[in-house]
Amino acid sequence: MQIIKNPNKESWSEILKRPTQTVENIETTVNQIFDDVQRNGDKAVQKYTALFDGFEGTLNQVSREEIESAANLVTEELKEAIKLAKTNIERFHKTQETSKIEVETMPGVKCWQEKRPIEKIGLYIPGGTAPLFSTVLMLAVPANIAGCKEIILCSPPNKEGKIANEILYMAQLCGVTKIYKVGGIQAIAAMTFGTETIPQVYKIFGPGNQFVTVAKQLATKFGVAIDMPAGPSELLVFADDSANPSYVASDLLSQAEHGTDSQVILVTTSQTILSEVEVEVQKQLNELPRKNIAQKAIENSKLILVDSDATALELINQYAPEHFIICSKNEDLFINDIVNAGSVFIGNYTPESAGDYASGTNHTLPTNGFSKAYSGVNLDSFLKSITFQKITKEGLKNIGNSIELMAEAEGLQAHKNAVSIRLKSFKK
Repeated sequence: MQIIKNPNKESWSEILKRPTQTVENIETTVNQIFDDVQRNGDKAVQKYTALFDGFEGTLNQVSREEIESAANLVTEELKEAIKLAKTNIERFHKTQETSKIEVETMPGVKCWQEKRPIEKIGLYIPGGTAPLFSTVLMLAVPANIAGCKEIILCSPPNKEGKIANEILYMAQLCGVTKIYKVGGIQAIAAMTFGTETIPQVYKIFGPGNQFVTVAKQLATKFGVAIDMPAGPSELLVFADDSANPSYVASDLLSQAEHGTDSQVILVTTSQTILSEVEVEVQKQLNELPRKNIAQKAIENSKLILVDSDATALELINQYAPEHFIICSKNEDLFINDIVNAGSVFIGNYTPESAGDYASGTNHTLPTNGFSKAYSGVNLDSFLKSITFQKITKEGLKNIGNSIELMAEAEGLQAHKNAVSIRLKSFKK
C-alpha cells in the first residue's frame, strides 16, 4: 500500500483517484453491445455470453427443476445462516414503510401522497470470481416488501451453463419470478430493451464491474431507471490509537478481495496505527485464498497520515466512500459530520462484512464518489411516490385568483382559462 503523510489539500484529488478505466474506453464497447442486443435480441445475447462467459448454450429461463436441484445442494447450515440474514434484512426494511401523507394546505384544498411499487424490476447479480448470492437478499427482499409484481434476475453462467446454487436458492426463497443465465453488458442491455426471452424492465438494480456500471448508466438513455452507479467495491477506515490494528487490516482486506479494481484506504492520525496496520495487512494477506486478487487491489490502495480529526473528516467527505468504518475515541465527531458515505460502521466490533451479509442494512451502495449525491438501496428504491389533490368549490375560490395571476404572468392563457371558466360558473 502506498503511504502518504500529511498531504496538502491541493494534492487530495490526485491522491483519492479511483483505480478505474476512463469511461471513454468502456463506452465504446458498451454502446456496440447495446446496439447489437437492441437489433438482434437473443442471438446477440447468446453471442456475448459465449464470448465473455464461455457458455454457448441456448438462452432460456432457469427451470423449476434446476432451482430445486440447486436448493438441495445448499447445506442446511448455510440455509440457516441465510434465513437469519433474511429476517434481519426484512425487519430493517419493513421499518422504512411509510403511510399515506395528507394535508389540507388551505380550506378546500386537500393534497396527499401515496407510494406504489415499481411493477417490473431487474436484478443483476454478479458472478465472476465470487458469485454474490447475498445480493439477492439485498434486492429481492425489499422488492417483495414493496410489492413489485415482476422480479427478473440475471446472473452470468459458468462454462457449463450453471449459476451458483446459492443464487438460485436465494432467488426462490426471496420471490424472484424469473431467472436467466446471462451476465455483463448483455444482461443489462437485454433487460433494457427486452428480447424474445428476457422481458424488458422499468428499473435495474445491482452492482457490477466497470462495464456493468457504464451499461446501467447507458440504460437510462433508453428510458430505464437504475438504482445508482455501483461499480468496484471500496472501503475507507478512519482509525486512531483506540483502534485494533489487526481488525483494521482485516476490514481493508475484506474489500480488497472483491476484485483487482477494488480500493481500500486507511486514514489515521497515528503513525503507530499506520505502521502496525501495514504489517498486519501483509501478514493476513499471505493467508488468503484470494491473495492474488487482494494483492492487486492493495497495490491500488493507500495509508494516509493526517494531523487532526478535522482534516481527516474533510478528506473523507471529499473521497465519499462506499463503506466508511470509524474506529475512534472521538467517534461522535465523525458520526455527526460525515455527509458523504454510502454506509457507516462504528466501533471496533462492527466489521463491514456485517453489513454485507446479516445486520439488516443494504449492501448495494454508491461507489466512485457517487455517495455525494446517491443513497444506497432502500425500500423507497422500489417505490414511486404519487401525489393526489382534490379541490372543492370553496378551495378553488380560495386559490383561483392566485392561479390566474401567475398563469397570466407566464403568458399561459389556457392555464388561466381553466380556472376562470370554473370561477365564472360559480356566479351563475
